[in-house]
Amino acid sequence: MIPTVTGEDSVDEAKTSVRVGDRFSREHQFTPEEVVSFSLAAGDDNPLHVDPAYAAVSAYGALIVSGTHSSALLLGLTASHFSKATSVVGRRFSVKFKRAVRADAKVMIEWRVVGLVARASGPGTVVQLEGDMRDAASGEAYVGASGEVVIGL
Repeated sequence: MIPTVTGEDSVDEAKTSVRVGDRFSREHQFTPEEVVSFSLAAGDDNPLHVDPAYAAVSAYGALIVSGTHSSALLLGLTASHFSKATSVVGRRFSVKFKRAVRADAKVMIEWRVVGLVARASGPGTVVQLEGDMRDAASGEAYVGASGEVVIGL
């Protein structure tokens, strides 16, 4: 169990058991229709994400996933994972795009817990994370990420 600092500055057990080294992941199958819909909903009308004919003659040869879309899936997994056991809010995230993700790619999204810090002021524990999005078959890295969430609020 990870310690949580409460408003009275006493240490309680967190509502969930999280340890450094924990991993959580999910697989995601993109489809061209999903990529176009997400891009337009996010306000990104870049033809590499929404126009198959344009994308086909680009350097990528097909539609590619927007960075907003891949980032949303990465961040969303942290919320979905931790909210099953306790309250969670995002604190900060950083992503690095390494390679384009084709609109028909099957990917593995994974996060690793690399640190735990009791908050000095107020309730909750800061969970420090490193993650990535990789090709599900080859393991090729598409996106790298790091971030922090606060749990146990």
